[in-house]
Amino acid sequence: MARASNREKLLIAGLGLIHEHGYNATSVRDVVRAAGVPQGCFTNHFTSKEAFGLEVLGLYRAEKREDAHKTLLDDNQPPLERIRGYIDARTERFKQNGMRCGCMFGNFAAESSSDSEAIRLKLLDIFAESRRAMSYCLEAAVRLGKLPKGFDCHEAAAFILSSLQGAFLAAKTERTPEPVERFKKFLFASILR
Repeated sequence: MARASNREKLLIAGLGLIHEHGYNATSVRDVVRAAGVPQGCFTNHFTSKEAFGLEVLGLYRAEKREDAHKTLLDDNQPPLERIRGYIDARTERFKQNGMRCGCMFGNFAAESSSDSEAIRLKLLDIFAESRRAMSYCLEAAVRLGKLPKGFDCHEAAAFILSSLQGAFLAAKTERTPEPVERFKKFLFASILR
């Protein structure tokens, strides 16, 4: 097995630190120390902390994209079960760290989208991709008669994902998955029925 490059070490360490402590609270020095590489390595690979943050977002996005492919975009599963599976998979991952970290996309949006236009634009693209995946799944539910023909899949996808981000933020604050469970229960009892 090949050893990780210093760049990979920095990104992996940064992903963990930023997810746990936040982008603004994580310094370049923290990342370098956690990665176990010399201080100069950071500037050899990244032009700024913002450029580094964008790459960390990309790394986290790749993980979440895989979750979407296994759930929302998997045509071999019933559409509404895909949505339930997507929420459950994300919740299980957050339970592993005691609900302390929440969703990195939501964390970045709350912390940095007003300070960095590049991060704000990256988040807009990420959220749009998530809405497309959710909308795709909802459209499949409409085609199969699991949702009414006039169901607005695009607006529902935006509502579901925004509400889920809010539930993750509340779960992070309360350190319990209960806000996500409440959201899921309401979603399936009142909206996706």
